Amino acid sequence: MVHKKLISLVFVCFLATMTMMIGCGVKDKKMTVSMEYPTKPITVIVPYTAGGSTDIMVRAMEKTAMKYMGQPLVVTNIPGGGGNIGWNELAGANPDGYTLGAIGTGTILQTLHGQTRYHYATALDPIVQVADFPIVVAVREDQPWQNIGELIEYAKEHPGKIKFGHSGVGLAVHVTGEMFAREAGISIAQVPFRGDSEGIAALLGGHVQLLFGTAGIKEHIKNGKVRVLAVASERRSTIPELKDVPTLKEQGVNVTFSIWQGIAAPKMLPTDVKIRLAETFKKIVNDPDFKKLVEEMGMSVDYMGPQEFSEKWVTECAKLDKILKESGIAEQIAAQKK
Repeated sequence: MVHKKLISLVFVCFLATMTMMIGCGVKDKKMTVSMEYPTKPITVIVPYTAGGSTDIMVRAMEKTAMKYMGQPLVVTNIPGGGGNIGWNELAGANPDGYTLGAIGTGTILQTLHGQTRYHYATALDPIVQVADFPIVVAVREDQPWQNIGELIEYAKEHPGKIKFGHSGVGLAVHVTGEMFAREAGISIAQVPFRGDSEGIAALLGGHVQLLFGTAGIKEHIKNGKVRVLAVASERRSTIPELKDVPTLKEQGVNVTFSIWQGIAAPKMLPTDVKIRLAETFKKIVNDPDFKKLVEEMGMSVDYMGPQEFSEKWVTECAKLDKILKESGIAEQIAAQKK
């Protein structure tokens, strides 16, 4: 009996030892793979069509990635659903560091509108904020208004006569326009378009009198066809064409909103892979050639690492959720989308 117990004890110890060895072997293997990361090209999902600001930003990163990453970034455009189709693909991808995606202010807004498969704030892991650019309040040069005060005065005297264009229902530019109207106490009708270029064309053609857009309008500022009355950011823009334009707050309208862009990964990314990505993207974002490309697009490089970027993500979620609910914009947008 004692002999049998001894044999059983030895067998149990043997199994335990083998299990520990196998476990250690697997752990070591994972660590080795992570330390070697990346060993193959990294896919970056852009949830919009080619040629837009997000796509151009990521392709600018693509040009400098090999220098710092040792592997290329492969841009994959997955448009549709206001970005949802691409972000859903990103959220459901394997969190191994080989599938990343471009995110922005719209990622938060789409979640708050309640029409997404994933709750992006918890399904995605922000890696780096890359750039920030202001939302502009623009009119055609031949309009009489020289500042926001004059525009508001006219709108109060002619309720509903001014139409404002923007690049899509529920997007940051639309929300900013609605916030502006409520804060200023005026009635202006919103007209959605399929992107910035359509909105700009409508403004130039006189189909709308006001545009809430992005710095993509800067070429029309240069040629004198458009006048920017305000930027909606917290402080004045560093973009040369906009540096002398006052903010809405400076002109007595307490509305602040800007559009940021960055890179995220699916949740549960290994810590060492995340660290490696963060270090690499910091070098890419601060590369002089990349900065030049971004600034030429009318954007400002505004680097944030994972910790700071994640904190901003949480703060903006709470801020926008509160604004949308308290202002009634959430109900308005839900009705417009039906």
